[in-house]
Amino acid sequence: MARFSRIEVALKMKETGMVPVFYHADLDTCKQVIKACYEGGVRVFEFTNRGDFAHEIFSALAKFVAQETPEMMLGVGSVVDGPTAALYIQSGADFIVAPVINEDTAKVCNRRKILWSPGCGSLTEISKAEELGAEVVKIFPATQVGGPDFVKAVKGPCPWSSIMPTGGVEPTEENLSAWFKAGVHCVGMGSQLITKYIIKNKDYKTLSKEVSKAMAIISRLQGS
Repeated sequence: MARFSRIEVALKMKETGMVPVFYHADLDTCKQVIKACYEGGVRVFEFTNRGDFAHEIFSALAKFVAQETPEMMLGVGSVVDGPTAALYIQSGADFIVAPVINEDTAKVCNRRKILWSPGCGSLTEISKAEELGAEVVKIFPATQVGGPDFVKAVKGPCPWSSIMPTGGVEPTEENLSAWFKAGVHCVGMGSQLITKYIIKNKDYKTLSKEVSKAMAIISRLQGS
């Protein structure tokens, strides 16, 4: 059962501005990454549903997070159907992220008041997702869809839309500035933040520092 409501998750996404996205087959690696991100200031984290038995890793992570990083809202990404969403919700997911719009997934999440953030690539898809109850919509792949200019264009006729770009977002002043000035709700970041070098060398202190730097940049942008 989720520890946080969809309203709490949506508000925390807005407040902190960043959602790290990560998957690894090794449970201890996942724990160390989450802990490093938590120490860097992250409070919303997306575990990606990839690989065999990913749900078993997540189940263990959910228990770890509740005990060791209790303020962390832990969700699952790459969920493309209702049954998979239900499986993860039963394992303690606080929110569900998807690369596509799937109505069965929306129904499962809405019934349990779980935040559902589906992937969209057009204003029509964003509007459809919102019609189905999505509070925060994901644009994916963000750079290929149109980048910050796409977000800015969408916010013109639909200023109420809360958008989270994922795919191509970088933890730099220049890149983050472009996204937040365009009006994003928050950003999702994967390998640009949690690099292969960090994972290979188990350099979690560096990860925590990089997360903290990115969070500081976002905080300044949100306050400007």
